[in-house]
Amino acid sequence: MPQPFLVSLRRSISSAICTTKVRTRLVLAFAYVLITVIVALTVPLAVNQRERAESDLLGQAKVTAQAIAASFDEASLAPASRDRLARQAERDAEESTGVAVRALGLGPGQVVADIGAGSGYYTVRMAREVGPTGKVYATDVQPGMLRLLVRRLDQAGLTNVVPVLGAVDDPKLPEEALDLALMVDVYHELSRPQEVLRNLRTALKPDGRLVLIEFRKESSWVPIREEHKMSVKEARIELEAEGYRFDGVIDILPWQHILVFKP
Repeated sequence: MPQPFLVSLRRSISSAICTTKVRTRLVLAFAYVLITVIVALTVPLAVNQRERAESDLLGQAKVTAQAIAASFDEASLAPASRDRLARQAERDAEESTGVAVRALGLGPGQVVADIGAGSGYYTVRMAREVGPTGKVYATDVQPGMLRLLVRRLDQAGLTNVVPVLGAVDDPKLPEEALDLALMVDVYHELSRPQEVLRNLRTALKPDGRLVLIEFRKESSWVPIREEHKMSVKEARIELEAEGYRFDGVIDILPWQHILVFKP
């Protein structure tokens, strides 16, 4: 066989092999690109579908919340108060409200005050504890919250509660009238706490009690922002500076402590 023919044949075979390799590489590269495009299109689609489903659920929840809020004249309330209303449905589970009220040791005929009463979540429970011969002063600085409170009292059929429109520095309570004054998640929110404490001292009987229920700052795992927590040490520093005596801590709640002071 002539040498030129063999050379030509070898070159043709080599060229065919190279062409086949190139084609194989092109096919593999195309397949890789195709798979990448499919994944890029499919994954966001699944994520978007999930996000849309979550958005629909959130939308339904917002509509329900808005319908409930509308029945309470929500527009008249400050944002912080609207947040308080939204949390009230969860409060029994979070704060063991019934346990907290029983721990106060209230009795029939006592005169007590719910400072920063809001719509009356604790007020109603305290009113039932002191009974028809007792009295609860429910104070708040927002007229809108007191209107909600009055509605709740009417629905509960309670007549032993006196709503009081307080001021930021004075809860406006009668002198030496109270067996107990309660602030639930309120003290750390006061803009003028020292003046409130001074006015509360005059409202308490000599053997009365001031009780703060606050989220424990000592427990880092409590899922509340730090500025909404208070430690026993912080409370003692502030109240003892105004002449209160620390009487003890009642630690029976999962996230909060009950701090008891005397005038």
